[in-house]
Amino acid sequence: MRKTGWKQLALSIAGVLLSRISIMGCYPFVPAFFAAVYLEENGRWLISAGMLTGMVAFLPITVIVKYAMALLLIALTVRLSEWVDKRCYAVVAALAASGGTFALSVFGGIFDFKNQVTLPSALCEAVFIFGFVVLAAKGVHLFCEETDKPVVFENVREGYQEQRLLKYAKSFDGLSKTFLSMSRKSEIQPEDMGQIQQEVAGRICSSCDTCAICWAPADNTMYRVFGRLTGSLMQNGEADEETRRELEAHCRYPGYVEREAMAAFEQVRVNKAWYNRLLENREVIAQQLDAMAFIMEDCASETVLLDAEEKRKLAEIRYRAKESGIVVEEVHLFEKNDGHIQAVLMVRSKWGNCVAMRDLTKVVTGALDLYMKPHKDTRTFIGKETMEVVYEEEPAFHAVHGVARLVKDGSPVSGDSFSFMEKEDGELVLSLSDGMGFGAIACKESELVVDLLERFIEAGFTKDTAIKMLNSAMVIHGENEKYSTVDISSVNLYTGETSFYKIGASATFIRHKNGSVECLLSTSLPVGVSFEIEIEQAKKQLADGDFLVMVTDGVIEYLNTDCPEETMEEIISGIKTNHPGLLAKKILDQVMLYTGGKVEDDMTVLAAAIWEN
Repeated sequence: MRKTGWKQLALSIAGVLLSRISIMGCYPFVPAFFAAVYLEENGRWLISAGMLTGMVAFLPITVIVKYAMALLLIALTVRLSEWVDKRCYAVVAALAASGGTFALSVFGGIFDFKNQVTLPSALCEAVFIFGFVVLAAKGVHLFCEETDKPVVFENVREGYQEQRLLKYAKSFDGLSKTFLSMSRKSEIQPEDMGQIQQEVAGRICSSCDTCAICWAPADNTMYRVFGRLTGSLMQNGEADEETRRELEAHCRYPGYVEREAMAAFEQVRVNKAWYNRLLENREVIAQQLDAMAFIMEDCASETVLLDAEEKRKLAEIRYRAKESGIVVEEVHLFEKNDGHIQAVLMVRSKWGNCVAMRDLTKVVTGALDLYMKPHKDTRTFIGKETMEVVYEEEPAFHAVHGVARLVKDGSPVSGDSFSFMEKEDGELVLSLSDGMGFGAIACKESELVVDLLERFIEAGFTKDTAIKMLNSAMVIHGENEKYSTVDISSVNLYTGETSFYKIGASATFIRHKNGSVECLLSTSLPVGVSFEIEIEQAKKQLADGDFLVMVTDGVIEYLNTDCPEETMEEIISGIKTNHPGLLAKKILDQVMLYTGGKVEDDMTVLAAAIWEN
């Protein structure tokens, strides 16, 4: 017999034994224990048979009729509640058991004139039954819970898989270091000039009649002349006048030699440039391998399974969900790297109807004693088909954001691109990119930057790694020196801590709740200029009611003041509004007063505010 069957049998036997307990002439355990066990869907016929057996064995015949009617009333109430409301709370069963027993005790004298129960005794019995059902229902559910059920879940990582990921990460990290350790020759070396000399001498001098005389072992004149020639080529790109005169004095074909030397030198220079380009591409690959290693290490230690430590909470979730008409087929708790709790459930409605997701949210929040929220893409209702629901701890803050934009006069589209991305792990990422130039080309470049940033961040890369990979992609992709700035503000909505990443970007401003404004500046180059990128970082702590304002160069540069950042601080401080979109619009309105109504460059203002939940 399965473990669940043994537990139901044990409850039935307990019901038989409890039937013999009499208190003040009453048998309160009969309806109370029956109601607590009958709320469990499995084994209802077994508990019914057990209670009837106990009553027949230990109760007088007139009392059997009374409590049999009470049991029937309890069963009908539970069944009717499940049929109408698709759920039955323990309180409903407790009311049916206590109310029905009390009514039968008061008006049940028709069954037993000799042993009538007094009103105080009936009232005490009813109160006892109600309290027992409410308290015992949860205990019965925990007892019937299959705590030893094997864990089978696709997101539960086995130690073997973690070790494999770590080995892969170590391999990629080793490959990255190998690529980075390769030497990079950015200039033409002396041995390259010797190669040019040999190549020219082999082409021209070998077929010359005076070759043996010019290159006699006892005479090093031609060695000296060729050395000065190659040195002049390296320094000036062509032979200087003194070298030409000396070459004419010792060679029968000076012009021919000079042209061949210049061609050979150009070939070496081109080869060296391609070789350096290859090494740069190796650096790109090294950065990408390094990023892959980081992602694998992060996946291997991303979460810790808490099922073994939190069995009671898991059982509490199942119990509360059952009362709400929801069947929880699987539930797992994880502790993430940041210390926050994640709950993953496989659920369906018990009766095939639609149950609102907010009911399950109340269940999970109440059982864990934490404010939990489902992922944004979660369906609104739970149906008869099993579905997965993922819950995260609700952050301490929520964010509201807005944007205002102006396109350069005469330009069809803006060269600025932006994005607001609120991740499920409680991180708000604001990205702003200003493409060099204006129009469709600048728009295409900045859109590419923002799109790649979003993809890298969503994939789980850190901001530093995402920016480095983006820069590598832009260097390879870039044409005609088209570069873009990168401005990122990452807000941790659990703590309010905000990280700023700037590459060639304009200033960012923080307006605090007390009205003061703080400015963060940048002096680095845009992405796509060089493989070596300088990422300027800063961290600030935001509080309830603080605002972030991010702007492109077009907003700052055309204020036409000696200190445009200070002017912008005054503008932001002087605007009295708590609406981010309205704040951004009013900032542009104020800027237009300084420019005389002209839009000489694309202008974009992003504004975001955080508020306590």
